Amino acid sequence: MTEIVHKTLACGIECGVVPFPHRHIVAFQIRVLAGACDEPEDRLGVARLVAETLDKGTQRRSGRELFDAFDALGASCSSVSGREAITIGCIVLPEHFERAVALHAEMLRTPTFPDDAVEVNVELARQELEALEDDAQDLLAKLFGVPAFGPLLGRHPLGEKETLDRTTRDDLESFWRSYFSAGRMVVTAAGAVTADRVAAVFEEHFNGFGARNKQGRSDTAVAFTPGNVHHDKDLEQVNIGICWPAVDATHDDFPVQQVMLGVLSGGMSARLFTEVREKQGLAYWVSAWQENPRGSGRVFLAASTTAERCARTYTTLLREVDRIAEDLSDDELQRAITGILASRETRGDSTRARCVELANDLFYFGRPVPDAEKIEKIQGVSVADIRRYLADHSRRDLCVLTLGPAKLTQLEHSSGQGGNGR
Repeated sequence: MTEIVHKTLACGIECGVVPFPHRHIVAFQIRVLAGACDEPEDRLGVARLVAETLDKGTQRRSGRELFDAFDALGASCSSVSGREAITIGCIVLPEHFERAVALHAEMLRTPTFPDDAVEVNVELARQELEALEDDAQDLLAKLFGVPAFGPLLGRHPLGEKETLDRTTRDDLESFWRSYFSAGRMVVTAAGAVTADRVAAVFEEHFNGFGARNKQGRSDTAVAFTPGNVHHDKDLEQVNIGICWPAVDATHDDFPVQQVMLGVLSGGMSARLFTEVREKQGLAYWVSAWQENPRGSGRVFLAASTTAERCARTYTTLLREVDRIAEDLSDDELQRAITGILASRETRGDSTRARCVELANDLFYFGRPVPDAEKIEKIQGVSVADIRRYLADHSRRDLCVLTLGPAKLTQLEHSSGQGGNGR
């Protein structure tokens, strides 16, 4: 069994390492605990702009010189900004690990945010917002943000056009100075590297970087607004989304929720695909998923259908959730569990995936969670657990969004909950 090392470094970084001595690669991730929920209300989108502009120049190098330095190492780098964190990842050969960390430290500690790079990234963000208008699924997800999670956690990382229009280089630097420090960093590494080496390298290059004490979101309010909202748009089909409060990633019922979603939308034999699409031909696409900011959770159902079949599709989506409690079989349950475990094995065994999973464990649980513990909980879910979960977690208060040429009437909305009884 691979031993996972977890500790807080003297500089303030929370660090986790999964050594794989026989893999000739190292993946590491730096997660800065600052995201869209930390932005000034009149500068929405600035966190993502910071993430996109960090590598465009440092006090020592231009953006071009920084790219060349990473390319000389053969490093594969990425960055993403979300609700609660900015995440920077890197995959590199073991012999170049320390050099790659040094370049990341230079980038995180001494960015210059050149005016021309800021202008380009602001314009790109505007274009991405405009492109959302042509992608109904992504636009529906954006529209769900505030009603599903509240005015802070419901912000979209791209921001809004009016806030982007007033964002300047000084705003990026202000956000960086306010939120970037060793005490807000969670670092994980996996591959051909020892825990002692990871600790020594990050300690050397991030010592003295801002506050050492652990910081980051702990009590950002999460809100849920039930209701039926329509967004009129000239589309050929109506996109329906349904959302309700669910358990968070640390809850004892989280594995049960995972399996329930597997039954609903875990493959071509899952209930939503077979019933809504294949049998009734109601939807062009249909899906169920969960989203889990720290301390909260939401379950989503969504489908794309015709205006004439909008009400029937809505009712059928909710009916399929209720029906699980009535006729879920052991065979169907085991198919969903097998699908979840197979996905873990096929997608989760790469060095990068292990690094990311460890980062998620530290983010949600504050500790590494052994694979065996996760697998055991998934395998232990029973039909009775699913029925209890559906009975215990109410779906009476729903947030329902429609996007397209037709909307659900209040009567249709109510009829969709008639058989719920919860």
